[in-house]
Amino acid sequence: MHTKPFAFLLLIAALWAAATGARAADEKDTQEQKPANEQVIVPQVDRRDVKVPKIPSNDFELGLFTGTYATQNFGSNSVSGVRLGYHVTEDFFVEGAYGQTKVSDEAFRQILPGGIFISAEEKLKYYNLSIGYNVLPGEVFIGRSWAKTSALYIIGGIGNTSLRIGFDNQRKQTYNFGFGARVFLADWAALQVDMRNHMFELDLLGKRQRTQNLEMTLGATFFF
Repeated sequence: MHTKPFAFLLLIAALWAAATGARAADEKDTQEQKPANEQVIVPQVDRRDVKVPKIPSNDFELGLFTGTYATQNFGSNSVSGVRLGYHVTEDFFVEGAYGQTKVSDEAFRQILPGGIFISAEEKLKYYNLSIGYNVLPGEVFIGRSWAKTSALYIIGGIGNTSLRIGFDNQRKQTYNFGFGARVFLADWAALQVDMRNHMFELDLLGKRQRTQNLEMTLGATFFF
């Protein structure tokens, strides 16, 4: 009488073992079919668009500038001029510039009667062609909400400086070099600050002298 319940329990255990083995085999097959690199949990992260600052693609620029020109031996005075440039790439650009200032021989008139100029002041004019390289393109932050594209650059070139000393209108080959920065207010306009040294020789009182002439300017540049 006790044999039948025992056999019934053995039957139930056998059926349970068979079902458990089948389930384990199915899970193993499912794991083998999954790719090794499949992510079980997909993170819900909002993607943020990052804009890389770039100098506008307008290749030509036309600008006006004004500032101070410190002439060796003849003091400092205001200078103004115009620039025309072409951006060969995002890094390199070429620039032609024309500027004009006034110089005074007041220091010489205290020693020499009549000074070395015909009048107390003379015009100094220059033009040059230079090559520039954008060293640090980036952004300038104004407050918390405004960011403007900017560029720091170095520049150097060759040109000519004209100055009348007595009755001799001297035209001297001039080398200029320096650095500057521009901040783009829009894709077509920028503010530009420059500091350059104009180096040329002058014949003063029968002696040739190499002069260092520093210029600092602020200008507005328009791109097209």
